[in-house]
Amino acid sequence: MRPPHTAKRGFFLPLTTGDAGEHSLIERIRERAGAPRRDVVLGIGDDAAVLETVRGRPDVVTTDSLVEGIHFKLEWTPARALGRKAVLVNLSDLAAMGATPRAILLSLCLPSALPLAAFDDLIEGVAAEASAAKCSLVGGNITASPGPLVINVTAIGSAHPRRVLRRSGGKPGDELYVTGTIGAAAAGLEMLLGSPADRVGEHAAACLDRYYIPPSRVSCGRTVAGDRAASACLDLSDGLGDAVRQMAGASGTGASIDAKALPVDEAARAWWTSTGADAISKAVTGGEDYELLFAVPPKRRRAFARALAKAGQVPFTRVGSLTTAKKCVMATGESELELPSGFQHFIVKVQ
Repeated sequence: MRPPHTAKRGFFLPLTTGDAGEHSLIERIRERAGAPRRDVVLGIGDDAAVLETVRGRPDVVTTDSLVEGIHFKLEWTPARALGRKAVLVNLSDLAAMGATPRAILLSLCLPSALPLAAFDDLIEGVAAEASAAKCSLVGGNITASPGPLVINVTAIGSAHPRRVLRRSGGKPGDELYVTGTIGAAAAGLEMLLGSPADRVGEHAAACLDRYYIPPSRVSCGRTVAGDRAASACLDLSDGLGDAVRQMAGASGTGASIDAKALPVDEAARAWWTSTGADAISKAVTGGEDYELLFAVPPKRRRAFARALAKAGQVPFTRVGSLTTAKKCVMATGESELELPSGFQHFIVKVQ
């Protein structure tokens, strides 16, 4: 579809969000949001949304932001992918709690020069992931920004009160499992931050795709929680090293990770190896994986495997265990090192 244009000084230039105005932008969101769920009493268009409560199931609420220059650059991020990711990173938090998504709120700080076509693509990405998760876009806020573009999503879900997964439920002896693979998103970001030549080749596409679009593990978290197959859970937003430390700290335990067992994505491993980098270290410290880390009591091992099979045959790997020692270590062959930390905010920017 060709982007809308306007005539300015004899030239045809793309319309921007500044040209459209707030009410027009809200209407464009409404058009793309689709029909709401039956439990949405009042959605987009009023001062606030109204949702029916789910009897006997408390709300689970989370929020996250993507900030231009910190989390992404518009020069190399497709707007539709950006909208999808903004939803998926929030659904990842609901997944880690074992919650079922119900609704999302979208707040945007928009530079007036943002092309209207990019705005439409971003909203279509948001709507696509909301629809895939069977939740509704019910409202939010739009404000002008002198820059940067800021995208904030608040996600609302529900969960059984006695089956909410917490990061603090682990016990010494619990086995640690990770869904999917780790490292590809971090490798993709490094490629984008490098030269254009880094973004071509057999390994680049897979890593870039993973950076742009994280996986959805909502079904995994919900099924494992529903079957009471894990004692604790955390999503890998800031890397495996950070998640293990967070879980161990909240649970009052230590942790031991087996470096050889880590499910490092093969495309990421190959690319890092070609650059001379340590693939294990990169995968442990890199963020943006949005996989789930579970602590599973040994007696629930089979129930955990059955739950992930029911959730769609999601691959999982045992990577270590929680320990009585109040330290987090990584075993590499015959030696044992302190577990590296993950991504730290306020330190690294994509600029």
